Amino acid sequence: MTILGSGTSMGIPTLGCDCRVCVSSDPRDTRTRPSVSIRWDQHCVLIDTGPDFRQQALREGIRDIDAILYTHAHADHILGLDDLRPLSYRNKRKMPLYADEATATALERVFDYTFASDARYPNRARVEMHRINGAVEVCGLHFQPIPLLHGEMAVTGFRFGNIAYLTDMNDIPESSLPLLENLDIAVLDALRHTPHPSHSTLSESIEWANRLAPRVTYFTHMSHEILHAETETALPENMRLAYDGLQIPFEI
Repeated sequence: MTILGSGTSMGIPTLGCDCRVCVSSDPRDTRTRPSVSIRWDQHCVLIDTGPDFRQQALREGIRDIDAILYTHAHADHILGLDDLRPLSYRNKRKMPLYADEATATALERVFDYTFASDARYPNRARVEMHRINGAVEVCGLHFQPIPLLHGEMAVTGFRFGNIAYLTDMNDIPESSLPLLENLDIAVLDALRHTPHPSHSTLSESIEWANRLAPRVTYFTHMSHEILHAETETALPENMRLAYDGLQIPFEI
Protein backbone atom coordinates (compact mmCIF):
# COMPACT_ATOMS: atom_id res chain seq x y z
CA MET A 1 0.00 0.00 0.00
CA THR A 2 1.28 3.45 -0.93
CA ILE A 3 0.20 6.55 0.97
CA LEU A 4 -0.74 8.86 -1.88
CA GLY A 5 -1.67 11.67 0.50
CA SER A 6 -1.30 11.98 4.28
CA GLY A 7 -2.72 15.47 4.78
CA THR A 8 -5.97 17.00 5.85
CA SER A 9 -8.59 18.72 3.69
CA MET A 10 -6.61 21.96 3.25
CA GLY A 11 -3.30 20.23 2.50
CA ILE A 12 0.14 21.13 3.86
CA PRO A 13 1.48 23.76 3.28
CA THR A 14 -1.85 25.42 4.01
CA LEU A 15 -2.57 28.47 1.88
CA GLY A 16 -1.55 31.72 3.58
CA CYS A 17 0.12 30.01 6.54
CA ASP A 18 3.69 30.58 7.73
CA CYS A 19 3.70 28.17 10.69
CA ARG A 20 6.75 25.97 11.25
CA VAL A 21 5.08 22.95 9.60
CA CYS A 22 3.95 24.85 6.51
CA VAL A 23 7.45 26.29 5.97
CA SER A 24 9.27 23.07 6.97
CA SER A 25 12.05 21.82 4.68
CA ASP A 26 11.31 18.21 5.71
CA PRO A 27 9.52 16.67 2.69
CA ARG A 28 7.46 14.52 5.08
CA ASP A 29 5.73 17.72 6.24
CA THR A 30 4.40 18.38 2.72
CA ARG A 31 1.07 16.56 2.71
CA THR A 32 -1.45 16.23 -0.11
CA ARG A 33 -5.07 15.28 0.42
CA PRO A 34 -5.72 11.77 1.83
CA SER A 35 -5.75 8.70 -0.40
CA VAL A 36 -3.96 5.37 -0.82
CA SER A 37 -3.20 2.91 -3.60
CA ILE A 38 -3.05 -0.86 -3.11
CA ARG A 39 -1.00 -2.95 -5.53
CA TRP A 40 -0.60 -6.72 -5.81
CA ASP A 41 0.02 -9.13 -8.70
CA GLN A 42 -0.04 -6.31 -11.29
CA HIS A 43 -3.38 -5.04 -9.94
CA CYS A 44 -4.11 -1.61 -8.50
CA VAL A 45 -7.01 -0.34 -6.37
CA LEU A 46 -7.42 3.16 -4.98
CA ILE A 47 -9.20 4.27 -1.85
CA ASP A 48 -10.55 7.78 -2.59
CA THR A 49 -9.55 10.24 -5.30
CA GLY A 50 -8.96 13.65 -3.76
CA PRO A 51 -8.20 17.00 -5.43
CA ASP A 52 -4.49 16.10 -5.64
CA PHE A 53 -5.02 12.75 -7.37
CA ARG A 54 -3.50 13.84 -10.69
CA GLN A 55 -0.21 14.87 -9.07
CA GLN A 56 -0.20 11.77 -6.86
CA ALA A 57 -0.73 9.46 -9.84
CA LEU A 58 2.08 11.12 -11.78
CA ARG A 59 4.40 10.89 -8.78
CA GLU A 60 3.69 7.17 -8.22
CA GLY A 61 3.44 6.13 -11.86
CA ILE A 62 -0.20 5.01 -11.64
CA ARG A 63 -1.36 4.05 -15.15
CA ASP A 64 -3.88 1.22 -14.74
CA ILE A 65 -6.57 1.02 -12.05
CA ASP A 66 -8.81 -1.99 -11.43
CA ALA A 67 -11.27 -0.24 -9.10
CA ILE A 68 -11.76 2.67 -6.70
CA LEU A 69 -13.33 2.42 -3.25
CA TYR A 70 -14.74 5.53 -1.57
CA THR A 71 -14.89 6.22 2.15
CA HIS A 72 -17.31 9.18 2.03
CA ALA A 73 -18.26 12.16 -0.10
CA HIS A 74 -16.31 15.06 1.38
CA ALA A 75 -14.47 17.17 -1.20
CA ASP A 76 -10.97 16.10 -0.14
CA HIS A 77 -11.87 12.48 -0.93
CA ILE A 78 -13.83 12.71 -4.20
CA LEU A 79 -12.90 15.74 -6.30
CA GLY A 80 -10.19 13.92 -8.24
CA LEU A 81 -12.74 11.60 -9.84
CA ASP A 82 -12.65 13.63 -13.05
CA ASP A 83 -8.91 12.97 -13.34
CA LEU A 84 -9.72 9.29 -13.88
CA ARG A 85 -10.74 10.16 -17.44
CA PRO A 86 -7.52 9.35 -19.33
CA LEU A 87 -6.93 6.21 -17.28
CA SER A 88 -10.50 5.01 -17.81
CA TYR A 89 -10.04 5.18 -21.59
CA ARG A 90 -7.29 2.56 -21.48
CA ASN A 91 -9.70 -0.40 -21.13
CA LYS A 92 -12.85 -1.45 -22.92
CA ARG A 93 -14.77 -2.06 -19.70
CA LYS A 94 -15.89 0.78 -17.50
CA MET A 95 -13.81 1.38 -14.37
CA PRO A 96 -15.79 0.18 -11.32
CA LEU A 97 -16.35 2.53 -8.39
CA TYR A 98 -17.59 1.23 -5.02
CA ALA A 99 -19.31 3.36 -2.39
CA ASP A 100 -22.08 3.19 0.19
CA GLU A 101 -25.51 4.54 -0.75
CA ALA A 102 -25.01 8.07 0.60
CA THR A 103 -21.57 8.45 -0.99
CA ALA A 104 -22.65 6.99 -4.33
CA THR A 105 -25.65 9.32 -4.47
CA ALA A 106 -23.44 12.34 -3.71
CA LEU A 107 -20.92 11.35 -6.38
CA GLU A 108 -23.68 10.96 -8.94
CA ARG A 109 -24.99 14.42 -8.04
CA VAL A 110 -21.62 16.21 -8.04
CA PHE A 111 -20.52 14.50 -11.26
CA ASP A 112 -23.91 14.54 -12.92
CA TYR A 113 -22.32 15.07 -16.35
CA THR A 114 -20.54 11.74 -15.87
CA PHE A 115 -23.29 9.57 -14.38
CA ALA A 116 -26.62 10.92 -15.65
CA SER A 117 -28.49 8.52 -17.92
CA ASP A 118 -28.81 11.29 -20.51
CA ALA A 119 -25.18 12.48 -20.16
CA ARG A 120 -23.73 13.44 -23.53
CA TYR A 121 -20.36 14.91 -22.55
CA PRO A 122 -18.08 13.03 -24.96
CA ASN A 123 -14.96 12.94 -22.78
CA ARG A 124 -16.55 11.97 -19.47
CA ALA A 125 -14.85 9.32 -17.37
CA ARG A 126 -15.76 5.76 -18.32
CA VAL A 127 -16.75 4.67 -14.83
CA GLU A 128 -19.55 2.60 -13.34
CA MET A 129 -20.99 3.01 -9.84
CA HIS A 130 -21.59 0.01 -7.57
CA ARG A 131 -23.35 0.32 -4.21
CA ILE A 132 -21.47 -1.49 -1.45
CA ASN A 133 -23.47 -4.29 0.12
CA GLY A 134 -20.96 -6.33 2.07
CA ALA A 135 -17.40 -7.23 1.14
CA VAL A 136 -16.06 -6.18 -2.26
CA GLU A 137 -13.82 -8.53 -4.24
CA VAL A 138 -11.43 -7.05 -6.78
CA CYS A 139 -9.16 -9.43 -8.72
CA GLY A 140 -9.15 -11.93 -5.86
CA LEU A 141 -8.56 -9.49 -2.99
CA HIS A 142 -11.41 -8.98 -0.52
CA PHE A 143 -12.09 -5.50 0.84
CA GLN A 144 -14.18 -5.61 4.02
CA PRO A 145 -16.09 -2.37 4.71
CA ILE A 146 -15.63 -1.11 8.28
CA PRO A 147 -18.41 1.23 9.52
CA LEU A 148 -16.90 4.29 11.25
CA LEU A 149 -18.19 7.58 12.63
CA HIS A 150 -16.92 10.95 11.38
CA GLY A 151 -18.71 13.16 13.89
CA GLU A 152 -22.37 12.35 13.22
CA MET A 153 -21.62 11.12 9.69
CA ALA A 154 -21.33 7.42 8.89
CA VAL A 155 -18.23 6.72 6.79
CA THR A 156 -16.47 3.58 5.59
CA GLY A 157 -13.04 2.23 6.39
CA PHE A 158 -11.65 -0.85 4.69
CA ARG A 159 -9.77 -3.95 5.76
CA PHE A 160 -7.90 -6.00 3.17
CA GLY A 161 -5.56 -8.82 4.08
CA ASN A 162 -3.78 -7.99 7.33
CA ILE A 163 -4.17 -4.20 7.04
CA ALA A 164 -6.96 -1.71 7.79
CA TYR A 165 -7.29 1.83 6.45
CA LEU A 166 -9.42 3.94 8.81
CA THR A 167 -9.35 7.59 7.81
CA ASP A 168 -11.74 10.44 8.70
CA MET A 169 -13.12 9.09 11.94
CA ASN A 170 -13.39 9.96 15.60
CA ASP A 171 -15.15 6.81 16.75
CA ILE A 172 -15.23 3.13 15.90
CA PRO A 173 -18.58 1.53 16.79
CA GLU A 174 -18.39 -1.51 19.03
CA SER A 175 -20.02 -3.56 16.28
CA SER A 176 -17.05 -2.81 13.99
CA LEU A 177 -14.36 -3.96 16.41
CA PRO A 178 -14.68 -7.71 15.59
CA LEU A 179 -13.84 -6.82 11.97
CA LEU A 180 -10.54 -5.35 13.15
CA GLU A 181 -9.20 -8.26 15.17
CA ASN A 182 -5.76 -9.77 14.48
CA LEU A 183 -4.46 -6.88 12.39
CA ASP A 184 -0.79 -6.56 11.55
CA ILE A 185 -1.10 -2.98 10.30
CA ALA A 186 -3.57 -0.17 10.98
CA VAL A 187 -3.65 3.26 9.33
CA LEU A 188 -5.61 5.69 11.51
CA ASP A 189 -6.87 9.25 11.30
CA ALA A 190 -4.87 11.55 13.62
CA LEU A 191 -5.74 15.10 12.64
CA ARG A 192 -4.02 17.18 15.31
CA HIS A 193 -3.31 17.56 19.03
CA THR A 194 -6.32 19.72 19.91
CA PRO A 195 -9.87 18.31 19.97
CA HIS A 196 -11.98 18.24 16.80
CA PRO A 197 -15.71 17.39 16.48
CA SER A 198 -15.27 14.78 13.74
CA HIS A 199 -11.62 13.68 13.68
CA SER A 200 -9.54 11.68 16.11
CA THR A 201 -6.72 13.59 17.79
CA LEU A 202 -3.24 12.09 17.96
CA SER A 203 -3.67 11.10 21.61
CA GLU A 204 -7.09 9.55 20.87
CA SER A 205 -5.63 7.64 17.94
CA ILE A 206 -2.84 6.30 20.15
CA GLU A 207 -5.56 4.98 22.45
CA TRP A 208 -7.34 3.37 19.48
CA ALA A 209 -4.05 1.83 18.36
CA ASN A 210 -3.52 0.36 21.81
CA ARG A 211 -7.03 -1.06 21.78
CA LEU A 212 -6.83 -2.55 18.27
CA ALA A 213 -3.29 -3.79 19.01
CA PRO A 214 -1.89 -4.18 15.48
CA ARG A 215 1.81 -4.92 15.07
CA VAL A 216 2.36 -1.45 13.59
CA THR A 217 0.14 1.65 13.41
CA TYR A 218 0.57 4.55 10.99
CA PHE A 219 -1.19 7.87 11.53
CA THR A 220 -2.54 9.89 8.58
CA HIS A 221 -4.87 12.78 7.64
CA MET A 222 -2.63 15.15 9.61
CA SER A 223 -2.93 18.92 9.85
CA HIS A 224 -0.22 21.56 10.29
CA GLU A 225 -0.27 21.01 14.06
CA ILE A 226 1.80 17.86 13.48
CA LEU A 227 5.53 18.37 12.82
CA HIS A 228 6.75 15.02 11.50
CA ALA A 229 10.22 14.59 13.03
CA GLU A 230 9.37 16.04 16.43
CA THR A 231 6.09 14.13 16.75
CA GLU A 232 7.39 10.76 15.59
CA THR A 233 10.24 10.70 18.11
CA ALA A 234 7.66 10.94 20.91
CA LEU A 235 5.50 8.05 19.67
CA PRO A 236 5.55 4.50 21.06
CA GLU A 237 7.96 2.22 19.23
CA ASN A 238 5.25 0.47 17.18
CA MET A 239 3.54 3.69 16.04
CA ARG A 240 4.66 5.97 13.22
CA LEU A 241 3.52 8.90 11.14
CA ALA A 242 2.62 8.26 7.52
CA TYR A 243 3.93 10.55 4.81
CA ASP A 244 3.25 11.04 1.11
CA GLY A 245 4.89 8.26 -0.90
CA LEU A 246 5.33 5.89 2.06
CA GLN A 247 5.10 2.25 0.93
CA ILE A 248 3.73 -0.27 3.45
CA PRO A 249 4.08 -3.99 2.62
CA PHE A 250 1.07 -6.12 3.55
CA GLU A 251 -0.05 -9.74 3.17
CA ILE A 252 -3.21 -10.76 1.34
